[in-house]
Amino acid sequence: MLMYIIFTRNGIKQRKNSWQDGVLGTNCPIPPNSNYTYKFQAKDQIGTYTYFPSTQLHKAAGGYGGLNVYERPQIPIPFPNPAGDFTLLVGDWYKTNHKTLQHYLDLGRPLPFPDGLLINGQAHASFSGDQGKTYMFRISNMGLSTSINFRIQGHTIMLVEVEGSHTIQNIYDSLDVHVGQSVAVLVTLNQAPKDYYIVASTRFTRTVLTATAVLHYTNSQTPVSGPVPPGPTYQIHWSMQQARTFRWNLTASAARPNPQGSYHYGKITTSRTIFLANSAPLVNGKQRYAINRVSYINSDTPLKLADYFNIPGVFSLNSIQTAPGGGPAYLATAVMPAFLHEFIEVVFQNNENTIQSWHLDGYDFWVVGYGRGQWTPASRKHYNLVDALTRHTAQVYPYSWTTILISLDNQGMWNLRSAIWARQYLGQEFYLRVWSPDKTPANEYDIPPNALLCGRARGLHA
Repeated sequence: MLMYIIFTRNGIKQRKNSWQDGVLGTNCPIPPNSNYTYKFQAKDQIGTYTYFPSTQLHKAAGGYGGLNVYERPQIPIPFPNPAGDFTLLVGDWYKTNHKTLQHYLDLGRPLPFPDGLLINGQAHASFSGDQGKTYMFRISNMGLSTSINFRIQGHTIMLVEVEGSHTIQNIYDSLDVHVGQSVAVLVTLNQAPKDYYIVASTRFTRTVLTATAVLHYTNSQTPVSGPVPPGPTYQIHWSMQQARTFRWNLTASAARPNPQGSYHYGKITTSRTIFLANSAPLVNGKQRYAINRVSYINSDTPLKLADYFNIPGVFSLNSIQTAPGGGPAYLATAVMPAFLHEFIEVVFQNNENTIQSWHLDGYDFWVVGYGRGQWTPASRKHYNLVDALTRHTAQVYPYSWTTILISLDNQGMWNLRSAIWARQYLGQEFYLRVWSPDKTPANEYDIPPNALLCGRARGLHA
């Protein structure tokens, strides 16, 4: 079978350049036996990110990796340079191949429970370091469906960065990392010289899957031993409380010389509130997933090309509402309009009994609040308007809400999607068209000369 594929870079903002975003709403798939060069800057984004194929269920077959952005020499970071830097890509894994998994979804069936967890695609990874030295571990959840908890036997971990945000350097025994998220921690090898378990296990699952790797002290003569340290399993309140402790380091420099805290997001009046409710309806007798009753379907033409060439009939700007309404779910190529430089509040309401994970391309956002039950305007009194961190992917706990604030300073066509891939594949996504009438490179770059043209844009010229 011929394979058409696109790669996206999770968390890289693609400033003024959604042409390079690598999703079906912005790019044509790369044809078989050919190549495509993405050109983008990782400007102002020191931190831990990932890349993966965004088409169909290709992510289940691999092809993903870490994408670490380091500081320029003149930019200080708020911790000493570690002695080493390890990338750990953790994810659920299926024995069933990705084509069969996709077939299940196409039939309207849910994915089966994963067969296991892997760390860097392996069942037995190992990481070595010298006793007394401190190392950075970058942990990303690359799975399709399950949150994980990460821990190291006999060691504490210091959180220092979350998806490009330098954090208050709290110490933890373990950390939850939800689907699509990335964190960076410092670990000091201050224990007796031996080998220790590195552990990842699933969260909020009836059956707990566990993956282990080895932290090897270079002067160790003793292999790993003892029971694998247990982690939390279903404690939602525990996880939500931990998430509230992730806070911005206001005095740390970002990629620019200005400290992160110089942007007082909590003092800006929002222009409007967008209220997004996920659901799991049946449409035409098959399982779909939806936002505000709309289950997304891909067009034959990338939305960005249709917008650029003014091709009618590809999408409509009134295809999804900014709040859930009554009535049955329906299929649509959903695009929500927004204006450049709006500052908006987005409330994710989860009335299902499963955890959600939401990602927005082109941006990071302030995660200002988590709560159980239904969000109301009174929930705002519990927001963190001082030092909430920015990130690109936020979890919403079962029967709960999460609120984010976004400064819409990046013009383009941007994908807002469920990071839980079966839900994304079956419609839990839409595109946010951030627009300005001023067509200038100061707002957005022009179409790249190597842009692939497909669908109704095939044969057109910029």
